[in-house]
Amino acid sequence: MYQPIDQVKTGIKLKMMLKAAGYDVKSIQEYLHLSCPQSIYRWFKGKVLPSVEHLCALSRLLNVHMEELLVLQGETIVYDMVGLWDNPTAKRLLAYAKHIQKAA
Repeated sequence: MYQPIDQVKTGIKLKMMLKAAGYDVKSIQEYLHLSCPQSIYRWFKGKVLPSVEHLCALSRLLNVHMEELLVLQGETIVYDMVGLWDNPTAKRLLAYAKHIQKAA
């Protein structure tokens, strides 16, 4: 039996990784040639997952394997990302992610 992808935790992880790498929604929108940023916000909120094409592009942008962008149900998010502790937005995301994981 396979483990389904946790959309909410994946969205949190994507947002954390992109913020920690210094990317904002506008730069991601331009990189992916999206006409509007709404799909990125939906990813971050865990409403939908990025397409395979977008996951591939994001993995190249962040220099990680596509699987590292996803969180399976029951898994925890790895918080030890470079630059995370120096970024106030990332600190808030970290607190939110920990709160979500406790609730799950």
